[in-house]
Amino acid sequence: MFPTRAISHSIPQIFSRRTFSTSSSQQADFTHAVIGAGVVGLAIARKLQARDGASTVLIEKHGSVGTETSSRNSEVIHAGLYYGADSLKTKLCLRGKDMLYELCQKHGIPHRNTGKWIVAQDATQMDALQKVHDFATSIGVPVQFITKKEAKKREPHVRAEAGVLESPTTGIIDSHGLMQYLEGDFENSGGVCAFKSPVTSITPLDSGRQGWAITTTDSTSGEETTISADTLINSAGLYAVDISNMILPTERHKKAYYAKGSYFSYSLSHPRPSTLVYPAPVPGHGGLGTHLTLDMGGRIRFGPDVQWTDSPTDYTPNTSSLSSTIDDIQAYLPSVDRNAIQPDYAGIRPKLGKLAATSGKDFQEFYIIKEEGYEGFVNLLAIESPGLTSSLAIAEEVEGLLYR
Repeated sequence: MFPTRAISHSIPQIFSRRTFSTSSSQQADFTHAVIGAGVVGLAIARKLQARDGASTVLIEKHGSVGTETSSRNSEVIHAGLYYGADSLKTKLCLRGKDMLYELCQKHGIPHRNTGKWIVAQDATQMDALQKVHDFATSIGVPVQFITKKEAKKREPHVRAEAGVLESPTTGIIDSHGLMQYLEGDFENSGGVCAFKSPVTSITPLDSGRQGWAITTTDSTSGEETTISADTLINSAGLYAVDISNMILPTERHKKAYYAKGSYFSYSLSHPRPSTLVYPAPVPGHGGLGTHLTLDMGGRIRFGPDVQWTDSPTDYTPNTSSLSSTIDDIQAYLPSVDRNAIQPDYAGIRPKLGKLAATSGKDFQEFYIIKEEGYEGFVNLLAIESPGLTSSLAIAEEVEGLLYR
């Protein structure tokens, strides 16, 4: 059963307008300020609010939680197959997957352990599958090759000329249901959600040793309010680099990159695989290929492709390469009706360069750092896939950086 939500407000509604002095106050308004109410920000805020005596504010520029990357993705619970043995992504994905399944089962959050097939059509792709298999086995993630005969019996419409690697711990989740639970649990524990409150400036007081002054401007009224917090967590997703650059000196500034992924709906009921289907990974690619996923209603969707964009608000699905995208889909689902595949929605993944989604050259790692020289500041950049899967483990990681 989901917790009931409290009524949420903007920061000016929570605090009467006042001038904030940059000299330290006796007590900050909050123990923790978390910027960004996507699934990762929600998980962090909930975790920190659970500490004894904590008061946490979750600051969000939009009018509700999870309106950007958190609600524009494949909603897959990832197994942790792609990110390299020493990667923070692997560590947090493996821990987060277990935590997520446990949370969903305990609280009735809609999810399903569908399993996933990675399919190969030739010897080169089969070699990529073998590498995934060997890596997964080395870190204890269950995977198995299945025979052509078994593959044909279980999913007769899926083509896999060279082989199939099955990941039985991959699944899907209702991301909105998850975020609804996290938001309700956070607020019922006394946490405060401040919506329509874009951050316009941040001042570290004595390099954060005396806390943080955070100024927001109400997006409806234009009213400006400054609050104080002992610690600051930047989980602003697509805008996290902008927040980071407000705080850090110029020589530590970073540039944001945006990888847009378009998703495509399928309007027919045939073919209808019951498992997720991914092509063999391509080294150096910005994503995992145009794969077949299912929503909680069993409907098929394909995506995402990768298209680099300069804008974090460029949500128009990419149709320029639709024909080649469908060619890619037909490589593993040959009986799909091309005319029934239509652009549906797009999501944007925050990056720190035109970097790859899988381990190897130019791999995009999670950036989760307690920034040197700034007390109480944890900076989260490039939190893309498997961010949803890892969200609860990322919250543990952030708490550990602040308090271990």
